[in-house]
Amino acid sequence: MECPSCKVAVSGDFEVSPLGQLSPEDQAFVIAFVRHHGSIKKMESLFGISYPTVKNRLNAIGAALDRTFEAPSPNVFVLEQLARGEISVEEALEKLN
Repeated sequence: MECPSCKVAVSGDFEVSPLGQLSPEDQAFVIAFVRHHGSIKKMESLFGISYPTVKNRLNAIGAALDRTFEAPSPNVFVLEQLARGEISVEEALEKLN
C-alpha cells in the first residue's frame, strides 16, 4: 500500500474487506446507494442511468460480494465471549459441543 501524496509505503500481507475488494467505481456506487437510503430513483438521477441499469449494477456488486464473503464460524462468537471474560471455560466448552 502506498500513499501517492506523501509517498509513505507499507508492505506486507493485508486482509482487505469484501467492500475494499470492489473496484473504486463500485465502491462509490455502494457509498452513494447507502447515503441515499437505498433509493433507486436517486441512483438513477445521480448516475444518469435507468432503473434496470441500477438493478443490474447492484446485482453485479452483490454477486461480487457473495464470491468474497465467508460467514464466520459459529464458534467465533463463543471464543470472543470467552476472551472478554463473559463466560467461563466450562461454559465455552459446553457451547462448543
